[in-house]
Amino acid sequence: MIRKPYKTNKNISRLFYILMMIIFVWFIGIQILGPDEQFFDQSGHSIIYNGTFTWKKSDGTKQNISVPGRYKVPAKQTMIITTTLPDDYNENVIAIRSSLQDVRFYIDGKLRKEYNAKTLHRFGKNSASRYIFCNTSSADAGKELCLELTTYTSNYSGVVNTIYCGDQMQIWSYIFNHNFSGTVIGSFIFFASIVTILFSIALGIVYKTKFNMEYLGWCMLMGSVWMIGESKMRQILVPNASGLATSCFIMLMLCPLPISLYVNNLQKGKYKKIFQPICFIALLNFIICTILHLTGVADYIETMPAAHAILIITFLAVILTFWIRYWNHRSRSDCLLFFGLLITMLSVIFEAISVYYKVSVSGVFVGIAILILLFINVIYTIHIIRDIIKRQQQEELDKRKKNIEEMSLQLMQMLSTTIEAKDEYTKGHSHRVAEYSVLIARELGWNEKELSNLKNAAHLHDIGKIAIPDTILNKPSKLSEEEFSIIKEHTIIGANILKNISLIDHVQEIVRNHHERYDGNGYPDGLKGKEIPLHARIVTVADSYDAMSSQRIYRNQLPPEKIIQELENNKGTQFDPEITDIFLKLLREDRIHVKEDHLSITENTQIPEAEIEMSQFISDIMSTIRTQKAKENLDFLTGLPSRNKGEILLTNVIQKLIKHYIS
Repeated sequence: MIRKPYKTNKNISRLFYILMMIIFVWFIGIQILGPDEQFFDQSGHSIIYNGTFTWKKSDGTKQNISVPGRYKVPAKQTMIITTTLPDDYNENVIAIRSSLQDVRFYIDGKLRKEYNAKTLHRFGKNSASRYIFCNTSSADAGKELCLELTTYTSNYSGVVNTIYCGDQMQIWSYIFNHNFSGTVIGSFIFFASIVTILFSIALGIVYKTKFNMEYLGWCMLMGSVWMIGESKMRQILVPNASGLATSCFIMLMLCPLPISLYVNNLQKGKYKKIFQPICFIALLNFIICTILHLTGVADYIETMPAAHAILIITFLAVILTFWIRYWNHRSRSDCLLFFGLLITMLSVIFEAISVYYKVSVSGVFVGIAILILLFINVIYTIHIIRDIIKRQQQEELDKRKKNIEEMSLQLMQMLSTTIEAKDEYTKGHSHRVAEYSVLIARELGWNEKELSNLKNAAHLHDIGKIAIPDTILNKPSKLSEEEFSIIKEHTIIGANILKNISLIDHVQEIVRNHHERYDGNGYPDGLKGKEIPLHARIVTVADSYDAMSSQRIYRNQLPPEKIIQELENNKGTQFDPEITDIFLKLLREDRIHVKEDHLSITENTQIPEAEIEMSQFISDIMSTIRTQKAKENLDFLTGLPSRNKGEILLTNVIQKLIKHYIS
């Protein structure tokens, strides 16, 4: 007894989903509308330094400025700002974020802290952006604090970021509180990208195909590196923050490669002439920019416009090709992918452009967009896997069907040959007819595949005679009208036996129509001329020739002259004139020769043991049929000869053999 799979109660499932949704909405709502308990300080102490700042310009003038802010300072020129620490100052550190700037802290005219690119890394002109902490104490109260900011690129010249004071851990907590989202999302996407890449490789090994998710994983990896690298927390995430900052620019320059590979594979390489040049240009730009960066000619930040231009071209190519694909196919999966890619690309463009107008970007927009694209691509990949499984199942079914058909055909051929082998007069008839048919078709210019197909089909042309009583088939005298009408049924019976066989083309046509006459007086359908299928017209000539050239129980073998005369006389009436002329030419040129290698259990030692066993079974059943008296009485309802016990036994044995070979 087969147990039905257990199904979860739908009402319980729905209730669970509703409860989880309510809890989720409550949690989000209380985080947005509820009080901030994370940094509650009853003293109201602020870690942001709010003193008065003075800018000492290069021309000797001074200007009070607001911090944070941005002012007109040429690249390579040091910006000097000063402030007087309060009399009650007692903080442990004072800090500022460098934006590609060298930073020096002077307290009371003495250098207290210095951050310079040359002291941290060998390549590039600018120092990587990071937080600089200068140790202070209550002894510094009332003293002048002087900050010197120097950058070698116009992108961040004149930038003064927020200045913090207090305990270093409090400052980091404040920074994390205001910047954790981008860092957390970037870290999550980083690990998700690793999982995506490994999962795609595993799927490729299992299903023996390349999954587009792998390239999406690389895109995610680059996006996550960009987000983590742009995070203000990066210097506490990795030992060398400068290397991570440099990786941001490298990822931006190289990201057109995985994007192009991803989209090109999604579209089956249809637009490779567009995406391959983009990959080449992006790679060339990376090489040139790296050389300029290493030689100190131009930092990555200064060559970013070229990378942004290539990135925009890549996005335009993606949008254009996907729009064309969607317009041509109108697929819902294509629409979802296009939507996800569009959101991601707009987010990347927004954050890439914002670098020219803001000190830093968090990457939150890119992160959210990548997560949306990942979700869509997971759905798309599930559909791909489903299609692969369906295709594999269909291939397995087709293979199984082909094996069953091949086995069935072998069984039928052995059955046909075994039937002939019981009578010396018809032994080898089907084999010879098949060989004669091939000789005719070769003269018509058929290829080897067509010849092989015709040979297999012709071999089965008399398979329907299995249902004809032996008393009629082996009757030495002339058949009565009733007997002849019964024997004519073998064409229809044979066609019905082979109706589900698709392995051999035209086999039903041959079996059903090889007794049609060119003048329309044949059977069973009375077809005339070209209405008769060509394959059947060829077998008709071959079948008639073998009947005339072989010894039969009702007459002797005809001499060659008589056979040629019969063919000539019946050309255009019984036989197709063109095919008859071809066969007569073969006869006159003495080219009608076939090998007597029809299936024989005792003679053919190359037959597999299982086939010999099947053939022996059939022989035993045929012996059983012949040992019984053929019941010639007609069925009360149909008027056709009844099936005797031997025929029923034969059917059962064939069914058992087929089931045995299928399993």
